[in-house]
Amino acid sequence: MEKKKYVYWQDEDMWLGYFEEYPDYMTQGETLEELQENLKDIYQELMSGNIPCVRRVAELDVA
Repeated sequence: MEKKKYVYWQDEDMWLGYFEEYPDYMTQGETLEELQENLKDIYQELMSGNIPCVRRVAELDVA
């Protein structure tokens, strides 16, 4: 099983979050569990190629 880091927070009665690697693609849920399921769904969409021009975050050694 592959693991991905995600950022999440609660805003009033909703949970919001996104994958660290894909900060432009945020989702939400009424519960933390629903947010996690929605994150899995958006990850599948990102990997399927159905979303054009996906921007990512990466690290680069420069020294």
